[in-house]
Order: sequence, then structure tokens, then C-alpha cells
Amino acid sequence: MISLLLQANLLFATEIYRDQDKAGNISFSDIPSENATKIRVQSQPYRYKHHVAKVYDGDTIILKNGQHVRLLGINTPEIDSHFHQGEQGGEQAKKWLQQKIESRDVYLEFDQQQRDKYDRTLAHVFLENGEHINQSLLESGLAILSIIPPNLRYSDALQQAQLKAEHNNLGNWALPAYQTKTVEPNHSVSIETGWHRFKVKPQQIKQTRKYVRLVLTKNLDIRIAKTDSVLFPDLSNYLNQLIEVRGWVSRQNDHYSILIRHPSALLSKKSE
Repeated sequence: MISLLLQANLLFATEIYRDQDKAGNISFSDIPSENATKIRVQSQPYRYKHHVAKVYDGDTIILKNGQHVRLLGINTPEIDSHFHQGEQGGEQAKKWLQQKIESRDVYLEFDQQQRDKYDRTLAHVFLENGEHINQSLLESGLAILSIIPPNLRYSDALQQAQLKAEHNNLGNWALPAYQTKTVEPNHSVSIETGWHRFKVKPQQIKQTRKYVRLVLTKNLDIRIAKTDSVLFPDLSNYLNQLIEVRGWVSRQNDHYSILIRHPSALLSKKSE
């Protein structure tokens, strides 16, 4: 009976309470009584077993049932296709993933949002031995971190994986396209769209209806959706401080902007 109560509570709560009455009877509940003892429980999200029919690219797979799955928390360079020009590192990431999981069974674990705007399933992918494929791609330097709320599970572990690869100059981090560029605050920039790393000192904060913007140069800014801004520290802390911003640059006329969704895309460089 006690075992069944524990199992039932594990499904719905991360902490339960153990109570023993004067007769020695033990009970468990998610509602504390006066003399109850709190028991902390680390619940394990459910994982669904599937067979991988094909690896589409370094961060997208196709299951036996035809379902397309996009790996959460990461992004790999594009491969050459009808839709995109190939990027350095794209084929390497795809081949690595093929060797790992193509024609094999994997376990999918979902986060808060289970589908993206392209109707792809969003998931963390695990092998039977527990290896976290999303994290392994980052540790190998074959992917870059791309944390998008509300899917924040494993964000700390993913950040540490990327830091390790970057420190060891692995994979993409050794490529010219992934090196840091310094931009001057009082100048205009002319850059290609796509993923970049910039070292800069933000000059001011501007607000629009949907975004908070950190102004970097005369024609480059960082924009943060107000719905995501609660995840960030006070943005005034970044003003006139040397930071590195990582993300995808978009362009409208002669103005450039980097949309970031999570604080992991802003790194302090105070020690430099």
C-alpha cells in the first residue's frame, strides 16, 4: 500500500510528506500534517521509445512513423539543400548523428512545448545507455547552444557542455566563422546575416511595444521579447560593460538586429 501511494505521488509532485500516527501506521501525502516529515523526490520525466529511420541533418531526425523530430536546446550548421546553402560543420554534425542513432532505437523526452511552427516534434533524445544526444553534440563542438523558452529543461547541463567544447577548441569552435568579432559602439556595421559572435559594450536601452533593445552600435542592437525578459537580470547591468553576444543577425534596410531568447546568449567579459 505504501509503495502504491509513493508511486501515485511521484506522478504529480516533486515532494511528499511521510506521517506516522501513535499506532505506528505510516501514510504518505502531498499535503503536510502537523508532524509530517518532508521527503524530496526527484521525479523522472517519461521517455518514449522510437526507431530512427533517417537522420535529416545534425539536429533533425525522422522516425519510422514519419514524424520529424527537432533536437531541443541546440542548433547545427545547415547542410546543402534546396532551402539552404551548406555551412561549415553541417555535414560533420549530420555524419556524427548518423553514426550514433540512424536505424537505431532512441528515447524521446519532451519539455513544455512539444511542437514548433514547422510542426516538428521537439525533444531531448537519449540512447538506451542514458547518453543525452543533444548534450553530446554540444560536447563534441558540432552544435551550438540555442535555448528557447519555455523549453528550459537541461539548460544548465547544455551550457556546461558547450563551455567544455569551446574551451577545448573542438569542432565548430575552431572554424573561422565561429570566432569573435569586435564591434565599436559609435560606428556603423556592415555584416552578413546569419550566426555571429560579437564583443561589444551596449550603450543604451530602448523599449518598443514587444521588445526591449540593447543598442550596440549606430545600426546594430540586441532585441529581447518582453515575454522573455523576466529570465534576464536587470538589463542596465550590461550597459557600458564588455559582453559577448551570440545569435542570428537579421537585417532590415541598413539596420541589423540579434534576437536572443535566453541569458546564455550574453556572456560577461569583465575580466578581459
